[in-house]
Amino acid sequence: MENDLELLKALRTIAPMNEILDDLEVAALTDRIGKTVLSETLKQVIDDYRKQLLEDKFFMTSMSLLPRQELTSYLIQKLKEKLSEQRNTGLQKLINATGIVLHTNLGRAPLPGSAIGLIQEVNEGYSNLEFDLESGSRGSRHAHIESLITRLTGAESAMVVNNNAAAVFISLHTLASRREVIISRGQLVEIGGSFRIPDIIASSGCAMIEVGTTNKTKVHDYAEAVSENTAVLLKVHTSNYKISGFTEEVPLQDLVQLGREKNVLVLEDLGSGCLYDLTKIGLHHEPTVQEVIAGGVDLVTFSGDKLLGGPQIGVIAGKKALIDKIKKNPFARIVRCDKSSIAALAEVLRLYMNPEKAIEQIPALNMLALKEEELLLRAQELERQLHAALNERCQTDIVDVYDEAGGGSLPDVLLKGKAVSLTIDDLSANQLQDLLRKGSTPIICRIIKDKVLLNVRTISEKEFPLITQTLQSIVG
Repeated sequence: MENDLELLKALRTIAPMNEILDDLEVAALTDRIGKTVLSETLKQVIDDYRKQLLEDKFFMTSMSLLPRQELTSYLIQKLKEKLSEQRNTGLQKLINATGIVLHTNLGRAPLPGSAIGLIQEVNEGYSNLEFDLESGSRGSRHAHIESLITRLTGAESAMVVNNNAAAVFISLHTLASRREVIISRGQLVEIGGSFRIPDIIASSGCAMIEVGTTNKTKVHDYAEAVSENTAVLLKVHTSNYKISGFTEEVPLQDLVQLGREKNVLVLEDLGSGCLYDLTKIGLHHEPTVQEVIAGGVDLVTFSGDKLLGGPQIGVIAGKKALIDKIKKNPFARIVRCDKSSIAALAEVLRLYMNPEKAIEQIPALNMLALKEEELLLRAQELERQLHAALNERCQTDIVDVYDEAGGGSLPDVLLKGKAVSLTIDDLSANQLQDLLRKGSTPIICRIIKDKVLLNVRTISEKEFPLITQTLQSIVG
């Protein structure tokens, strides 16, 4: 009986919705999110509150003691928290403190400032996306970047689509539909999100012919499989894993020679899209698009947001006659790129015209090129800022770590790096990691040996104050 009275009292203390909506603090939110959303969210908050009263006896007893004004303040706070949760469910900026440069889940390659500026410029008003300023007639969206790609790679022609899987798909659909595509068993890769090369080949309407074994494929394996119905010899660069030991794969030049002898097209899916010789920054050699084109392939496909360091995009480069056919495929409209992606890629490609400038201004390349001494200075500066703001409330240490290229690129390369480890009294590493992830600017980090690590390779110095502010809010 007593519980029923407490419940009734708690329920009766809830102010009418109109009264809460008229509160000055709540009314101020109307312009930002609109009265309809505000009302619906407040109703949710009140419904949740009523449900908790019924399910939690202790909560119900304590809330029954509150006067109406205090309960209204409580509900307004819950309303603001609910609105904040809703706002944080969309796409937002975060800080990548994992040390993984091309983190697939975190958007892969960050864009250069000049590319971001061009995106803003072409989106603020109208643009010449499909308008030829010279003739005053309709133009092609491919024109904005085709000459840049051909100049950088040596290809006769090029086009772009919305990702590399689409590039492989539309190339095979155009050139080999209802015909055979020969591929080594060792290259039947899964490219992420459970999408697999065999599925893409099948979806493009081609018959896949597997040759060789998982670890060894020879040129005669391809030669023996070629038939009158063979359209393409497909080579897939295994950029997201490595097989070592007793292995053998057919060199590109041998595959190209076989294709010419058999009058069969040769297509290489390079995947990672490297346009820069990584050995110049102390990394292992990764095949570049320029090398593949020089090797004589008919077509090469690659990603824009991996080692190239640009937006999510798929590039098809190679023989002009083949590219012209692909451009006329009805699917080309389905997988075409928007103006933002085209603008970003065009600017990134312009940076590659000056390789030294590319290393400085393309964030992905710059992060990959950072040396231990540079990372140590960066870690020391982050630690200094944390100490200045937090005093002894957060214990730090600079530790050696290994970073990664990520994004299905350079799978066998570990980069020597530095990280700032964090320890806060009364918080476990898991609790601290969770709080960092749920901050106003989420910070994504890893835990090693029960310590939260901030790998500085993937953190820009302009993000240091954001990290400091988030930790200040955590320690109070």
